[in-house]
Amino acid sequence: MSKRDYYEVLGVSRSATEDELKKAYRRCAMKHHPDRNPGDAAAEAAFKECKEAYEVLSDGGKRRMYDQHGHAAFEHGMGGGNAGPGFGHGADMGDIFGDIFGNIFGGGGRGGPRRGADVGYVMELDLEDAVAGVEKRVELPTLAACDTCDGSGSEDGKRETCSTCAGRGQVRMQRGIFTMQQACPHCDGQGQIIAKPCKTCHGAGRVEDEKVLSVKVPAGVDTGDRIRLAGEGEAGPAGSPPGDLYVEVRVRPHAIFQRDGDDLHCEVPVRISQAALGDTVRVPTLGGEAEIRVPSETQTGKVFRLRDKGVKSVRSRGPGDLYCKIVVETPVNLTAEQREILEKFETTFTGENARRHSPKSSTFMDGVKGFWERMTS
Repeated sequence: MSKRDYYEVLGVSRSATEDELKKAYRRCAMKHHPDRNPGDAAAEAAFKECKEAYEVLSDGGKRRMYDQHGHAAFEHGMGGGNAGPGFGHGADMGDIFGDIFGNIFGGGGRGGPRRGADVGYVMELDLEDAVAGVEKRVELPTLAACDTCDGSGSEDGKRETCSTCAGRGQVRMQRGIFTMQQACPHCDGQGQIIAKPCKTCHGAGRVEDEKVLSVKVPAGVDTGDRIRLAGEGEAGPAGSPPGDLYVEVRVRPHAIFQRDGDDLHCEVPVRISQAALGDTVRVPTLGGEAEIRVPSETQTGKVFRLRDKGVKSVRSRGPGDLYCKIVVETPVNLTAEQREILEKFETTFTGENARRHSPKSSTFMDGVKGFWERMTS
């Protein structure tokens, strides 16, 4: 099956800016994320598709290649030093907003001593803390360096040359006419072995423990943003370097606001009388209260924009906006007096007078009448 156009996947034009790409990617990723669609293979495929599209289009060099050659730019080694989607520098989206859904575990493929495993931790935050920044205490189980042997794995701190590989860390294996070189299975490629293993950690150099850390979360983070704490992952085996800790942010749903990138959205309920006559309504913002002037004859769905009352994300230069959607609320639990007033008010809507005061209702009824006439003709 041929791949869909990356711009089509994200739902943006070919002239989309970096900010437009980022917003489109977040919408796409949040919609199809496996955590929100457990067991949905189609959503998982769509999630991978939008991630791949963003990795290419967010990288200037890869985007130019894609615009010129399409998907063929990343096939058969085309593009020289630029790797295909999911590899190379294009997959690194920054220190905070990185490859947020990628595999962050393990440390294979590196030269030198085998380092400890990276550790992932999901931190849930309220919207207010995510916007303002916060310092959080984190407790997590981990493998820590053994105190008895100071992480060396040796009871006396000494190591001996491995007799299997003679200290080279590599051995040769014969496979028919081929000779292959691989890491020594006896010393695990280290070239040395522990003669007297530590009795506490049994030569591993690390033990199960619980780590307590204080994590500073910068202001403006959003769901999926990732914070890297170098060297705070699992201790490496027998004194090798530790891995890293990756804290992934997950913002809890808010009772009032919905976040869309740097912008916030909320619904503002008003009474029928306020909408009809006009009024000044106080609305909440993350920085306190604000006022919006609701003009007379305002209908449900009218949106008011409050500039700079949104969120200043970790990557934006300034805050976004707050969009307040008016919802005209039908009164409930009416008293006898209120009901009488409304009944009297309703009697004033007759004939052409009703059409003049209720334009949407009149248009709807005209449409219904025309529909039935077409159906019966």
